[in-house]
Amino acid sequence: MQPRIPRQSDQEQDCRRPDAPADDARLSDELAAVVTGARRRAVRDGDRQIDTAHLLHSLLEHDPDVYAVFGEGPQIARLLGYLVQRSIGYGLRWQGAVEDSGAVPVVMHGEGFSPLAASAMRDACRRAAHRGDAQARGIDLLAAIVADPQARAVEVLGRAGVDANALRARIDGRRDEYVGGGETGR
Repeated sequence: MQPRIPRQSDQEQDCRRPDAPADDARLSDELAAVVTGARRRAVRDGDRQIDTAHLLHSLLEHDPDVYAVFGEGPQIARLLGYLVQRSIGYGLRWQGAVEDSGAVPVVMHGEGFSPLAASAMRDACRRAAHRGDAQARGIDLLAAIVADPQARAVEVLGRAGVDANALRARIDGRRDEYVGGGETGR
């Protein structure tokens, strides 16, 4: 019998451990809340793993910096609509399938993050460390998620009319706002 609550994967634990390797950063409190929300969403959706769409949905719910990158207008409303639809059945075709780009062999843990979500978490930690921030933030995770065109979150973005490449360019254009604390005037 599969456990109902996805456990933390090794990759997620590596990002949270104080003794993590030097190239990993810790998660900010906001990003830890995002992961918790994504885990809850995965359980509600009946999924065995947290995927990038769960992370995207949770990022939009919990992180004002991420929400702000999308700006105002109909795209954000459509995006949230697709994510909610996915919660109530849109993603059923994904249940039981592993989110994977095919770039690396899939290791079936049965729990935790999908391979793409785990990779995005690692990349978010690297992104934070690269800019000299001690903690990965939601904006780091969003940038990592939209970098992989095979991510379920990128598919949802596309269906909502959001260009993932343009979104990544906006994130990179605002990078200076996130250096040294990630605050954007909140």
